[in-house]
Amino acid sequence: MATPFYPLVLGILAVWRLTHLLHAEDGPGNVLASLRRAAGQGFWASLLDCFYCLSLWLALPLALLLGQGLAGRLLLWPALSAGAILLERLTRKGEPLPAVFYSEDEENDHVLRQEQDATADGIPGTDPVAGR
Repeated sequence: MATPFYPLVLGILAVWRLTHLLHAEDGPGNVLASLRRAAGQGFWASLLDCFYCLSLWLALPLALLLGQGLAGRLLLWPALSAGAILLERLTRKGEPLPAVFYSEDEENDHVLRQEQDATADGIPGTDPVAGR
């Protein structure tokens, strides 16, 4: 089940190189930049925009090729992607990591304690006009 070290390193380098090429480089004659523009918006464009996603998909065929047995291939697939991601982080030149998107939904009225309506005199349930 163990993958020899040399093919593992070659697999990680190949996944990193192909992912970096498709994700960040223009290529000769701007061929790859044109490819990314032609992808427009949608699945292919989002795949080419995300290094992490792209490395996962490019690692799959290499894991199938290099791995031995189902368990070995299933473990090798994310390992090759992770190796490529680590290389990308190590070789990134002062560029900040991509921002993480975070949002919260607005709170509904499903809270344990709700405010009571207070009247002018501050006592709930009394009506100063009716004198009650």
